[in-house]
Amino acid sequence: MDGLLRRSLSQFIRRGSMTVTTAAGTKFCAGDGSGEPVEVRFVTADAERRILINPELGLGEAYMDGEFVVERGTIADALAILLDQPDLLPQWAKPWWHLRYLTRHLKQFNPRTRARRNVAHHYDLDGRLYSLFLDADKQYSCAYFETPEATLDDAQLAKKRHVTAKLRLRGGERVLDIGSGWGGLGLYLAEIAGCDVTGVTLSTEQLQVANARAAEKGLARSARFLLQDYRDIDGPFDRIVSVGMFEHVGVKFYDTYFKRCAELLSEDGVMLLHSIGRSQGPDLTNPWIAKYIFPGGYIPALSEVLPSIERAGLLVCDIEILRLHYAETLKAWRERFMARREEAVQLYDERFALMWEFYLAASEMTFRKQHMMNFQVQLTRRQGVVPMTRDYIAHEEARLRTLEGGAEPRLKLAGE
Repeated sequence: MDGLLRRSLSQFIRRGSMTVTTAAGTKFCAGDGSGEPVEVRFVTADAERRILINPELGLGEAYMDGEFVVERGTIADALAILLDQPDLLPQWAKPWWHLRYLTRHLKQFNPRTRARRNVAHHYDLDGRLYSLFLDADKQYSCAYFETPEATLDDAQLAKKRHVTAKLRLRGGERVLDIGSGWGGLGLYLAEIAGCDVTGVTLSTEQLQVANARAAEKGLARSARFLLQDYRDIDGPFDRIVSVGMFEHVGVKFYDTYFKRCAELLSEDGVMLLHSIGRSQGPDLTNPWIAKYIFPGGYIPALSEVLPSIERAGLLVCDIEILRLHYAETLKAWRERFMARREEAVQLYDERFALMWEFYLAASEMTFRKQHMMNFQVQLTRRQGVVPMTRDYIAHEEARLRTLEGGAEPRLKLAGE
């Protein structure tokens, strides 16, 4: 086993410096010796077998089971090396990839009942968990770092401002927020932009928090949140916005999604879709992420999204690619989570804390070292609805920033 492990890892790890100790106590080095050295250890032979057979699934499972430990550096440091290799996958993992690719549409089949169950798996966890690492407004999506010095709270506010600027609001518009989360964006649209907002979510936990926040801020009449599938909402709406929800739609439902958005959007309406994306064409969801974090989730390539937009009769007015913004967001989340890690252990257990640590680190390094990004697509039903140049975005952000200065202090959630 030791010889096989050494040959396999040495062939795959060609950049960086990683020292590996096997379960039997054998030590070897892999990589070219560059960068900060990382030392890892296999605690059991079973962990070695799992990683040799199916590394994309086995590594995360071994880490959360305490059978793969990082003795020098952190799991983020180890993943920074593993995800920065010339080959995206080890040779021995490629048959698994081909098998999963052939069946990916089954994994992403998200009819109403399954979609609600998948959302509950992740978003109906104890709300105190998310308060450990999110910003005060509980934005659980890519932030927008206007400067390298921006704090997480500043960057999440900038994200809401940037999204809102692209919606071309003047007050009074009826806005649909698909995947409204804990209500932060919807409340911003109601309070700062003066809109009438309907948010829909499939998470009972998020629904309760969002409506409670609306009531506490005196916005219950202008910002209401419903436990409803986007396919079942009634329109029309002057604006539609969706941030961080599209990853849960599933490829087979892209036509359904955009067709329904086109039906719900008024003739002069504007839609803004914000989603994680991949830059190198269609792929599949990492099996560990699909099993433990986001069942039914999938990060799309633009080549999979744009044809459905075209078939729905919507016009693409603007596409913006946010490259490393999510890497910086995830870094902030990971650092905040690690600072309060013991509270996560108390909420759940050590295995859960290890799982969450691996999730945040793996996600950050995927954005930092591989080909993930975020895209914002602005859509309309006809030409001439938005200006010919993008100058208006900066002007609108400046206007919104002025309005924010007169807003009431941001609501703090329990545990923050």
